[in-house]
Amino acid sequence: MFRRSASKWLQTVPVPVLTMLAVLAVSTPSHAQVKPGDFITPDNAEKVKDLVGPGVYYKVQHGMTMKIVPTERVDWPPPYMDATEKYSAQVRLTPDHKSLVGYVAGQPFPLIDVNDPQVATKIIWNNVFRPISTDDYDLRFYDCDSSYERRGPQQQQIDYFQIGHYMGYDLVGRTEVEPTPIDPDFKTTGRYWMFGLYPILAPNELRGSGFIRWRYADPRKGDDTWSLSSGSRRVRRVDESILSSSTTSGTSAQAWDPDHYSGFNPKTEQYNYKFLGEKNMLATIHALHSPEVRCPTDGGTSACPEAWEMRHLYIVEAKPDRAQTNALDARTVIYLDGEMWFEPYIDTYDRGGHLFRSHIYWLATRDRPVPDAKVAIYPFKRSFIVGSVSTDVQSGLATMCYLPGMETPERECWYINMGAVDKTSFTTDAMVRSASF
Repeated sequence: MFRRSASKWLQTVPVPVLTMLAVLAVSTPSHAQVKPGDFITPDNAEKVKDLVGPGVYYKVQHGMTMKIVPTERVDWPPPYMDATEKYSAQVRLTPDHKSLVGYVAGQPFPLIDVNDPQVATKIIWNNVFRPISTDDYDLRFYDCDSSYERRGPQQQQIDYFQIGHYMGYDLVGRTEVEPTPIDPDFKTTGRYWMFGLYPILAPNELRGSGFIRWRYADPRKGDDTWSLSSGSRRVRRVDESILSSSTTSGTSAQAWDPDHYSGFNPKTEQYNYKFLGEKNMLATIHALHSPEVRCPTDGGTSACPEAWEMRHLYIVEAKPDRAQTNALDARTVIYLDGEMWFEPYIDTYDRGGHLFRSHIYWLATRDRPVPDAKVAIYPFKRSFIVGSVSTDVQSGLATMCYLPGMETPERECWYINMGAVDKTSFTTDAMVRSASF
Protein backbone atom coordinates (compact mmCIF):
# COMPACT_ATOMS: atom_id res chain seq x y z
CA MET A 1 0.00 0.00 0.00
CA PHE A 2 2.53 2.60 1.09
CA ARG A 3 5.83 3.21 -0.67
CA ARG A 4 8.90 3.72 1.55
CA SER A 5 12.33 4.39 0.11
CA ALA A 6 15.68 5.64 1.37
CA SER A 7 16.33 9.19 0.29
CA LYS A 8 19.46 10.44 2.03
CA TRP A 9 20.82 11.35 -1.37
CA LEU A 10 18.11 14.05 -1.53
CA GLN A 11 20.19 16.15 0.83
CA THR A 12 22.38 17.13 -2.10
CA VAL A 13 19.57 17.83 -4.57
CA PRO A 14 18.45 21.46 -5.20
CA VAL A 15 14.85 22.34 -4.34
CA PRO A 16 13.74 22.95 -7.97
CA VAL A 17 14.96 19.47 -8.92
CA LEU A 18 13.02 17.97 -6.02
CA THR A 19 9.86 19.65 -7.28
CA MET A 20 10.39 18.20 -10.74
CA LEU A 21 10.98 14.71 -9.31
CA ALA A 22 7.76 14.93 -7.32
CA VAL A 23 5.82 15.72 -10.49
CA LEU A 24 7.39 12.79 -12.30
CA ALA A 25 6.51 10.52 -9.41
CA VAL A 26 2.80 11.32 -9.55
CA SER A 27 2.74 11.33 -13.35
CA THR A 28 3.49 7.59 -13.38
CA PRO A 29 0.29 5.64 -12.63
CA SER A 30 0.63 3.39 -9.60
CA HIS A 31 -2.79 1.81 -9.99
CA ALA A 32 -4.70 0.62 -13.01
CA GLN A 33 -8.13 1.25 -11.48
CA VAL A 34 -8.59 4.71 -12.95
CA LYS A 35 -7.30 6.73 -15.89
CA PRO A 36 -7.96 10.20 -17.29
CA GLY A 37 -11.40 10.32 -18.81
CA ASP A 38 -12.99 7.95 -16.30
CA PHE A 39 -16.12 9.11 -14.52
CA ILE A 40 -16.63 7.81 -11.00
CA THR A 41 -20.12 7.41 -9.51
CA PRO A 42 -21.50 5.39 -6.60
CA ASP A 43 -21.97 2.49 -9.02
CA ASN A 44 -18.22 2.15 -9.71
CA ALA A 45 -16.91 3.70 -6.49
CA GLU A 46 -14.86 0.57 -5.80
CA LYS A 47 -12.39 1.79 -8.44
CA VAL A 48 -11.20 4.60 -6.16
CA LYS A 49 -11.47 2.89 -2.79
CA ASP A 50 -7.68 2.53 -2.48
CA LEU A 51 -6.96 5.90 -4.08
CA VAL A 52 -8.73 8.19 -1.60
CA GLY A 53 -9.17 8.41 2.16
CA PRO A 54 -12.09 6.64 3.85
CA GLY A 55 -13.96 9.93 4.18
CA VAL A 56 -13.77 10.70 0.45
CA TYR A 57 -14.79 7.13 -0.38
CA TYR A 58 -17.79 7.55 1.89
CA LYS A 59 -18.79 10.68 -0.03
CA VAL A 60 -18.56 8.87 -3.38
CA GLN A 61 -20.68 6.03 -2.03
CA HIS A 62 -23.28 8.59 -1.03
CA GLY A 63 -23.57 10.36 -4.38
CA MET A 64 -20.47 12.50 -5.03
CA THR A 65 -19.03 11.99 -8.52
CA MET A 66 -15.49 12.43 -9.85
CA LYS A 67 -14.07 13.27 -13.25
CA ILE A 68 -10.56 11.77 -13.52
CA VAL A 69 -8.13 14.10 -15.30
CA PRO A 70 -4.37 14.08 -16.04
CA THR A 71 -1.98 15.24 -13.35
CA GLU A 72 -0.74 18.81 -13.67
CA ARG A 73 2.32 20.32 -12.06
CA VAL A 74 2.03 22.89 -9.26
CA ASP A 75 4.86 25.40 -8.89
CA TRP A 76 5.49 27.30 -5.69
CA PRO A 77 5.17 31.09 -5.82
CA PRO A 78 8.67 32.35 -6.77
CA PRO A 79 9.10 34.43 -3.57
CA TYR A 80 8.36 31.34 -1.47
CA MET A 81 10.83 29.28 -3.50
CA ASP A 82 13.52 31.94 -3.04
CA ALA A 83 12.92 32.09 0.73
CA THR A 84 13.13 28.29 0.98
CA GLU A 85 16.50 28.23 -0.76
CA LYS A 86 17.77 31.10 1.38
CA TYR A 87 16.66 30.01 4.85
CA SER A 88 15.78 26.29 5.00
CA ALA A 89 19.33 25.08 5.70
CA GLN A 90 19.28 26.75 9.13
CA VAL A 91 15.98 25.24 10.33
CA ARG A 92 15.87 22.34 12.77
CA LEU A 93 13.59 20.85 15.40
CA THR A 94 14.11 21.55 19.08
CA PRO A 95 15.63 18.73 21.20
CA ASP A 96 12.15 17.57 22.23
CA HIS A 97 11.25 17.33 18.49
CA LYS A 98 8.20 19.58 18.96
CA SER A 99 9.07 23.12 17.85
CA LEU A 100 11.20 24.92 15.28
CA VAL A 101 14.54 26.67 15.68
CA GLY A 102 15.97 28.99 13.05
CA TYR A 103 12.83 29.41 10.94
CA VAL A 104 12.55 32.67 8.98
CA ALA A 105 10.55 32.08 5.78
CA GLY A 106 9.83 29.55 3.04
CA GLN A 107 9.43 25.83 3.64
CA PRO A 108 11.14 24.64 6.84
CA PHE A 109 12.07 21.14 5.62
CA PRO A 110 12.18 20.84 1.81
CA LEU A 111 14.28 17.67 1.97
CA ILE A 112 11.93 14.99 3.25
CA ASP A 113 13.51 11.65 4.12
CA VAL A 114 10.83 9.07 4.90
CA ASN A 115 13.34 7.14 7.02
CA ASP A 116 13.93 10.12 9.30
CA PRO A 117 12.48 9.32 12.76
CA GLN A 118 11.03 12.85 12.87
CA VAL A 119 9.63 12.85 9.34
CA ALA A 120 5.99 13.13 10.50
CA THR A 121 6.65 16.23 12.61
CA LYS A 122 8.66 17.85 9.81
CA ILE A 123 5.83 17.23 7.33
CA ILE A 124 3.38 18.90 9.71
CA TRP A 125 5.63 21.96 10.11
CA ASN A 126 5.82 22.18 6.31
CA ASN A 127 2.04 22.30 6.38
CA VAL A 128 2.09 25.09 8.97
CA PHE A 129 4.31 27.28 6.78
CA ARG A 130 2.89 26.27 3.42
CA PRO A 131 3.09 28.25 0.17
CA ILE A 132 -0.65 28.78 -0.36
CA SER A 133 -0.53 32.01 1.69
CA THR A 134 2.47 33.39 3.55
CA ASP A 135 1.71 37.03 4.41
CA ASP A 136 -2.00 37.76 4.59
CA TYR A 137 -5.31 36.78 3.09
CA ASP A 138 -8.84 38.12 3.06
CA LEU A 139 -11.62 35.87 1.86
CA ARG A 140 -14.52 38.25 1.36
CA PHE A 141 -18.08 37.01 1.40
CA TYR A 142 -18.51 33.28 1.18
CA ASP A 143 -21.43 31.05 2.06
CA CYS A 144 -22.15 27.56 3.32
CA ASP A 145 -25.11 25.17 3.32
CA SER A 146 -25.80 22.60 6.03
CA SER A 147 -27.93 19.65 4.98
CA TYR A 148 -28.19 15.90 5.26
CA GLU A 149 -26.79 13.71 2.53
CA ARG A 150 -29.19 12.07 0.14
CA ARG A 151 -28.86 10.36 -3.21
CA GLY A 152 -30.33 12.62 -5.84
CA PRO A 153 -30.70 16.34 -6.52
CA GLN A 154 -33.13 17.34 -3.79
CA GLN A 155 -31.51 19.36 -1.01
CA GLN A 156 -32.94 19.66 2.50
CA GLN A 157 -31.16 22.79 3.69
CA ILE A 158 -31.02 23.02 7.46
CA ASP A 159 -28.92 26.16 7.76
CA TYR A 160 -27.46 28.76 5.45
CA PHE A 161 -24.36 30.71 6.49
CA GLN A 162 -22.86 33.83 4.98
CA ILE A 163 -19.63 35.33 6.30
CA GLY A 164 -18.20 38.78 5.59
CA HIS A 165 -14.49 38.12 6.14
CA TYR A 166 -12.33 35.05 6.66
CA MET A 167 -8.86 36.52 7.06
CA GLY A 168 -5.39 36.00 8.39
CA TYR A 169 -2.12 37.85 8.97
CA ASP A 170 1.24 36.07 9.38
CA LEU A 171 4.00 37.68 11.39
CA VAL A 172 6.63 35.08 10.48
CA GLY A 173 7.51 33.65 7.08
CA ARG A 174 6.45 36.69 5.06
CA THR A 175 7.64 36.65 1.45
CA GLU A 176 5.67 39.19 -0.61
CA VAL A 177 4.28 42.11 1.44
CA GLU A 178 6.37 44.34 3.71
CA PRO A 179 7.46 43.90 6.39
CA THR A 180 9.39 40.81 5.23
CA PRO A 181 10.43 38.23 6.23
CA ILE A 182 9.32 38.81 9.86
CA ASP A 183 7.02 41.50 11.23
CA PRO A 184 8.93 43.38 14.00
CA ASP A 185 5.87 42.90 16.22
CA PHE A 186 6.83 39.23 16.53
CA LYS A 187 9.72 40.11 18.85
CA THR A 188 7.36 41.64 21.42
CA THR A 189 4.22 39.51 21.05
CA GLY A 190 5.62 36.14 19.96
CA ARG A 191 2.62 35.65 17.67
CA TYR A 192 3.05 33.41 14.64
CA TRP A 193 -0.24 34.48 13.08
CA MET A 194 -3.66 36.01 13.68
CA PHE A 195 -6.98 34.84 12.28
CA GLY A 196 -10.42 36.43 12.11
CA LEU A 197 -13.85 35.30 10.95
CA TYR A 198 -16.40 38.11 11.16
CA PRO A 199 -19.02 39.37 10.82
CA ILE A 200 -21.37 36.46 10.27
CA LEU A 201 -24.16 37.83 8.07
CA ALA A 202 -26.52 34.85 8.05
CA PRO A 203 -28.44 33.17 9.58
CA ASN A 204 -30.16 36.07 11.26
CA GLU A 205 -29.78 34.64 14.77
CA LEU A 206 -25.98 34.74 14.35
CA ARG A 207 -25.81 38.04 12.49
CA GLY A 208 -22.94 40.19 13.75
CA SER A 209 -21.13 37.44 15.64
CA GLY A 210 -17.46 36.63 15.02
CA PHE A 211 -14.31 34.89 16.08
CA ILE A 212 -10.63 35.89 16.48
CA ARG A 213 -7.65 33.60 17.13
CA TRP A 214 -3.97 34.28 17.83
CA ARG A 215 -1.29 31.58 17.52
CA TYR A 216 2.01 31.85 19.45
CA ALA A 217 5.48 30.50 18.73
CA ASP A 218 5.95 29.51 22.37
CA PRO A 219 5.02 25.80 22.50
CA ARG A 220 3.78 26.22 26.08
CA LYS A 221 1.44 29.10 25.29
CA GLY A 222 -1.97 28.17 23.99
CA ASP A 223 -3.95 30.18 21.49
CA ASP A 224 -5.72 33.34 22.55
CA THR A 225 -9.25 33.21 21.21
CA TRP A 226 -12.24 35.53 21.49
CA SER A 227 -15.78 35.29 20.19
CA LEU A 228 -18.47 37.92 19.81
CA SER A 229 -22.06 36.82 20.47
CA SER A 230 -24.78 38.04 18.16
CA GLY A 231 -27.39 38.77 20.80
CA SER A 232 -25.59 40.49 23.67
CA ARG A 233 -22.75 41.87 21.50
CA ARG A 234 -20.41 40.78 24.29
CA VAL A 235 -16.88 39.52 23.72
CA ARG A 236 -15.77 36.45 25.64
CA ARG A 237 -12.65 34.33 25.83
CA VAL A 238 -12.94 30.87 24.27
CA ASP A 239 -11.48 27.77 25.90
CA GLU A 240 -9.00 25.96 23.65
CA SER A 241 -10.77 22.62 24.04
CA ILE A 242 -13.78 24.03 22.16
CA LEU A 243 -11.70 24.71 19.05
CA SER A 244 -11.84 21.07 17.95
CA SER A 245 -15.60 20.93 18.56
CA SER A 246 -18.22 21.39 15.87
CA THR A 247 -20.41 23.59 18.10
CA THR A 248 -18.26 26.74 18.29
CA SER A 249 -20.52 28.65 15.94
CA GLY A 250 -23.45 28.29 18.30
CA THR A 251 -25.60 26.09 16.10
CA SER A 252 -25.83 22.31 16.09
CA ALA A 253 -26.07 22.24 12.30
CA GLN A 254 -22.59 23.66 11.78
CA ALA A 255 -20.14 20.82 11.13
CA TRP A 256 -16.98 22.92 10.79
CA ASP A 257 -14.64 23.50 13.73
CA PRO A 258 -11.83 26.10 13.93
CA ASP A 259 -9.09 23.44 14.03
CA HIS A 260 -10.08 22.42 10.48
CA TYR A 261 -11.03 25.72 8.87
CA SER A 262 -7.93 25.63 6.64
CA GLY A 263 -6.90 22.01 6.81
CA PHE A 264 -5.27 20.65 9.96
CA ASN A 265 -4.81 23.73 12.11
CA PRO A 266 -4.61 23.07 15.88
CA LYS A 267 -1.52 24.13 17.83
CA THR A 268 1.20 21.92 16.41
CA GLU A 269 2.94 21.08 19.69
CA GLN A 270 -0.25 19.78 21.30
CA TYR A 271 -0.25 16.67 19.09
CA ASN A 272 1.97 13.64 18.56
CA TYR A 273 2.59 12.57 14.97
CA LYS A 274 3.19 9.25 13.24
CA PHE A 275 4.23 8.81 9.61
CA LEU A 276 1.93 6.29 7.92
CA GLY A 277 3.58 6.41 4.50
CA GLU A 278 3.38 8.04 1.09
CA LYS A 279 1.13 7.09 -1.77
CA ASN A 280 -0.24 8.26 -5.12
CA MET A 281 -3.86 9.21 -4.50
CA LEU A 282 -6.62 11.32 -6.05
CA ALA A 283 -7.24 14.96 -5.17
CA THR A 284 -8.67 18.15 -6.66
CA ILE A 285 -5.86 20.66 -7.20
CA HIS A 286 -6.98 22.11 -10.53
CA ALA A 287 -10.73 22.59 -10.02
CA LEU A 288 -12.75 23.30 -13.12
CA HIS A 289 -15.24 25.61 -11.43
CA SER A 290 -14.95 28.87 -9.53
CA PRO A 291 -17.49 29.63 -8.19
CA GLU A 292 -17.81 25.96 -7.32
CA VAL A 293 -20.94 24.03 -8.28
CA ARG A 294 -23.43 22.34 -5.98
CA CYS A 295 -23.36 18.59 -6.47
CA PRO A 296 -26.61 17.45 -8.14
CA THR A 297 -26.33 13.80 -7.06
CA ASP A 298 -25.86 13.91 -3.27
CA GLY A 299 -28.33 16.54 -2.16
CA GLY A 300 -25.83 19.38 -2.51
CA THR A 301 -23.42 18.08 0.15
CA SER A 302 -20.28 18.24 -2.00
CA ALA A 303 -18.90 19.83 -5.17
CA CYS A 304 -19.37 17.63 -8.21
CA PRO A 305 -18.66 16.64 -10.82
CA GLU A 306 -15.17 18.02 -10.30
CA ALA A 307 -11.70 17.21 -11.66
CA TRP A 308 -9.65 14.75 -9.59
CA GLU A 309 -6.05 13.91 -10.50
CA MET A 310 -3.37 11.60 -9.16
CA ARG A 311 -1.18 13.32 -6.58
CA HIS A 312 1.75 12.27 -4.40
CA LEU A 313 0.45 12.44 -0.82
CA TYR A 314 2.17 12.05 2.55
CA ILE A 315 -0.05 10.40 5.16
CA VAL A 316 0.38 11.40 8.81
CA GLU A 317 -1.55 10.42 11.91
CA ALA A 318 -2.02 13.07 14.60
CA LYS A 319 -3.06 12.18 18.14
CA PRO A 320 -3.76 14.86 20.74
CA ASP A 321 -1.47 15.03 23.74
CA ARG A 322 -4.10 14.73 26.47
CA ALA A 323 -1.83 16.54 28.91
CA GLN A 324 -2.09 19.65 26.71
CA THR A 325 -5.47 19.50 25.01
CA ASN A 326 -8.95 18.06 25.40
CA ALA A 327 -9.50 17.79 21.66
CA LEU A 328 -12.75 16.14 20.63
CA ASP A 329 -11.13 13.81 18.06
CA ALA A 330 -9.12 10.81 19.24
CA ARG A 331 -6.98 10.72 16.10
CA THR A 332 -6.74 12.55 12.81
CA VAL A 333 -5.36 11.18 9.56
CA ILE A 334 -3.93 13.92 7.34
CA TYR A 335 -3.39 13.44 3.61
CA LEU A 336 -0.89 16.10 2.55
CA ASP A 337 0.05 16.91 -1.04
CA GLY A 338 3.84 16.65 -1.31
CA GLU A 339 4.11 19.25 -4.06
CA MET A 340 1.74 22.03 -3.11
CA TRP A 341 1.81 21.28 0.66
CA PHE A 342 -1.86 21.47 1.41
CA GLU A 343 -4.14 18.66 2.59
CA PRO A 344 -6.88 17.84 0.05
CA TYR A 345 -8.66 15.81 2.71
CA ILE A 346 -8.55 14.88 6.38
CA ASP A 347 -10.34 12.16 8.34
CA THR A 348 -11.00 12.34 12.07
CA TYR A 349 -11.91 9.43 14.36
CA ASP A 350 -13.83 9.33 17.62
CA ARG A 351 -12.59 7.77 20.84
CA GLY A 352 -14.19 4.47 19.87
CA GLY A 353 -11.97 4.32 16.78
CA HIS A 354 -14.78 4.98 14.32
CA LEU A 355 -14.61 7.41 11.42
CA PHE A 356 -16.22 10.59 12.69
CA ARG A 357 -15.77 13.52 10.32
CA SER A 358 -14.54 13.87 6.77
CA HIS A 359 -13.04 17.18 5.62
CA ILE A 360 -12.51 17.68 1.88
CA TYR A 361 -10.99 20.72 0.15
CA TRP A 362 -11.27 21.47 -3.57
CA LEU A 363 -8.49 23.72 -4.86
CA ALA A 364 -7.87 25.61 -8.09
CA THR A 365 -4.42 26.68 -9.25
CA ARG A 366 -4.35 29.71 -11.53
CA ASP A 367 -3.32 33.37 -11.61
CA ARG A 368 -6.71 34.62 -10.37
CA PRO A 369 -9.44 33.14 -8.17
CA VAL A 370 -12.22 33.66 -10.74
CA PRO A 371 -11.94 34.03 -14.54
CA ASP A 372 -13.35 37.57 -14.60
CA ALA A 373 -11.25 38.98 -11.74
CA LYS A 374 -10.26 42.63 -12.05
CA VAL A 375 -8.30 43.16 -8.81
CA ALA A 376 -7.17 39.76 -7.51
CA ILE A 377 -4.76 39.03 -10.36
CA TYR A 378 -1.28 37.67 -9.67
CA PRO A 379 1.99 37.61 -11.66
CA PHE A 380 2.19 33.82 -11.16
CA LYS A 381 -0.17 30.96 -10.46
CA ARG A 382 -1.18 30.29 -6.89
CA SER A 383 -3.67 27.93 -5.27
CA PHE A 384 -7.11 28.88 -3.96
CA ILE A 385 -9.61 26.83 -1.99
CA VAL A 386 -12.81 27.10 -4.02
CA GLY A 387 -14.91 24.61 -2.06
CA SER A 388 -14.81 22.65 1.18
CA VAL A 389 -17.08 20.28 3.03
CA SER A 390 -17.15 18.86 6.52
CA THR A 391 -19.31 15.76 6.93
CA ASP A 392 -20.32 13.97 10.10
CA VAL A 393 -20.32 10.48 8.61
CA GLN A 394 -22.14 9.08 11.64
CA SER A 395 -25.20 11.27 11.08
CA GLY A 396 -24.87 12.28 7.42
CA LEU A 397 -24.91 15.99 8.28
CA ALA A 398 -22.65 17.99 5.96
CA THR A 399 -21.70 21.65 5.72
CA MET A 400 -20.58 22.60 2.22
CA CYS A 401 -18.85 25.97 1.73
CA TYR A 402 -18.43 27.86 -1.54
CA LEU A 403 -15.51 30.24 -1.97
CA PRO A 404 -16.54 32.54 -3.61
CA GLY A 405 -20.09 32.26 -2.38
CA MET A 406 -23.05 31.33 -4.53
CA GLU A 407 -25.31 34.08 -3.15
CA THR A 408 -22.84 36.79 -2.10
CA PRO A 409 -22.04 40.19 -3.68
CA GLU A 410 -18.24 39.73 -3.79
CA ARG A 411 -17.14 37.64 -6.75
CA GLU A 412 -13.34 37.80 -6.62
CA CYS A 413 -13.39 36.51 -3.07
CA TRP A 414 -9.73 35.61 -2.40
CA TYR A 415 -7.16 38.37 -1.84
CA ILE A 416 -3.89 36.64 -0.93
CA ASN A 417 -0.63 38.45 -0.06
CA MET A 418 -2.04 41.76 -1.26
CA GLY A 419 -1.97 43.71 2.00
CA ALA A 420 -5.76 43.51 2.15
CA VAL A 421 -5.67 43.24 5.97
CA ASP A 422 -3.23 44.32 8.65
CA LYS A 423 -2.77 43.67 12.37
CA THR A 424 -5.58 46.09 13.32
CA SER A 425 -8.10 43.74 11.70
CA PHE A 426 -7.53 41.15 14.42
CA THR A 427 -8.59 43.01 17.55
CA THR A 428 -11.77 42.66 19.55
CA ASP A 429 -12.51 46.34 18.89
CA ALA A 430 -12.44 45.77 15.13
CA MET A 431 -14.69 42.75 15.51
CA VAL A 432 -17.21 44.70 17.60
CA ARG A 433 -17.21 47.62 15.15
CA SER A 434 -17.94 45.24 12.26
CA ALA A 435 -21.11 44.11 14.02
CA SER A 436 -22.50 47.65 13.97
CA PHE A 437 -23.83 47.60 10.44
